[in-house]
Amino acid sequence: METLKEQRRRASKPLMWIGLGSIVMAFAGLTSGYVVSRTTLVEASEWLTFTLPSAFVYSTIVLLASSLLMWWSKKRIAAGDVGQLKSGLTLVALLGVAFIAIQVVGWGQLVDENIFFAGAGSNPAGSWVYAISLFHIAHVVGGIIALIVTLIRAFLGRYSAEDYHGVALVAIYWHFVDLLWLYLYVFLSVIR
Repeated sequence: METLKEQRRRASKPLMWIGLGSIVMAFAGLTSGYVVSRTTLVEASEWLTFTLPSAFVYSTIVLLASSLLMWWSKKRIAAGDVGQLKSGLTLVALLGVAFIAIQVVGWGQLVDENIFFAGAGSNPAGSWVYAISLFHIAHVVGGIIALIVTLIRAFLGRYSAEDYHGVALVAIYWHFVDLLWLYLYVFLSVIR
């Protein structure tokens, strides 16, 4: 008979994909709202057109680097190298924090261009960029928390070449968050 741990493990990946699907739907709603707002306001000449802050390019590069490092970390534990897994997960989490910090710098660049989230002088175009970026950051924070939990488990000796299911799950989520930002960056760059 299957143990509770085995049942949880078997259910975890399908549940992960269901969760990722719901995140996709949430961002589909946000980007659809952006398109509808833009379409409505462009006709009324009230849509502000601006380029994304240069910091967003750097944050994208940082997130891509973190995804490559996550891939490498998973390869290392598959080879039984727990030490490299610990180092890799630590660096991935730090790159996640760097991504968030650079996004905040990007918000500062928007403010310098008089593009505000809300209030007097704000425009829906800018508000949408802030909102989409902030919502993505919330998901990156979730990924950082998952990385920290996975890192703690690595230090407790819970992973080996034969059993690294938790690492595989956090890798799926982290790559998803990376691909999601790439989509959002291209979307916000093209649909101006």
